[in-house]
Amino acid sequence: MNHQDIENLVKRINVDTANGPVDQRVQQVVVRLVSDLFKAIEDLDLQPSEVWKGLEYLTDAGQANELGLLAAGIGLEHFLDLRADEADAKAGVTGGTPRTIEGPLYVAGAPESVGFARMDDGTESDHVDTLIIEGVVTDTEGQILPNAKVEIWHANSLGNYSFFDKSQSDFNLRRTIYTDENGRYTALTTMPVGYGCPPDGTTQALLNKLGRHGNRPSHVHYFISAPSFRKLTTQFNIEGDQYLWDDFAFATRDGLVATAVEVKEPAEIQRRGLDKPFKHIQFDIKLVKEAAQIPSAEVERRRASA
Repeated sequence: MNHQDIENLVKRINVDTANGPVDQRVQQVVVRLVSDLFKAIEDLDLQPSEVWKGLEYLTDAGQANELGLLAAGIGLEHFLDLRADEADAKAGVTGGTPRTIEGPLYVAGAPESVGFARMDDGTESDHVDTLIIEGVVTDTEGQILPNAKVEIWHANSLGNYSFFDKSQSDFNLRRTIYTDENGRYTALTTMPVGYGCPPDGTTQALLNKLGRHGNRPSHVHYFISAPSFRKLTTQFNIEGDQYLWDDFAFATRDGLVATAVEVKEPAEIQRRGLDKPFKHIQFDIKLVKEAAQIPSAEVERRRASA
């Protein structure tokens, strides 16, 4: 069957059969995706068993709650970021901190504070390095932004996230910090580590077929928002990790690599209220002003809520 025949078939099946109100946008998307799928089946000579195995895979991935992970692993989230970058560039929107993927592990409702928050519950502090993350939130002209909302989340020393890992306390390593009058935020936490996809999960099963690993470098996630500014979804990956530029989720980008500096000076340790050396990361953030001529930076998607 040639491509024109396929397009005619899809129209006959999914357009001409309509006998009630039609959501034009949904119809447009379905017709395009189904047409492309049928063309791929024809062009690649996919056999019925292969098609059904693909459907079974998507069923299993959904039941395992891994479709969000799969979206990162096949580069879908990264592609959406690249498209958003292009839209910004066409609209002349420049100068902000780079965006990168959200991933599937955000949880709404983290405890809120102003200026400072301790993120960890202390269960790993005896065997994991203490980390202080701090920075200033400004606009692209360098003007500070007090009361900007900085949401931060990251993995523990085993590469696991609270809420999804039921052994952790509620909102461990998850906080919302509003910047102080100087536009500053400070998070006292523990050093995160990278993680891999569940080895027996559906995402890793596909990556195995592609000859790919499923590992991420050590990283920390952010949402940053302020009135009249575009919401920023980003993260920094930590320099020195073996997967820094080999992230299976393609989230490492120029401008989003952070260096964890070891601090050993007794006076600085005391000033921070600590009793041992710690790691320090400076991560300043620049937000761009909202603009009407480009798509919203607020992404509507289903997210966990504790």
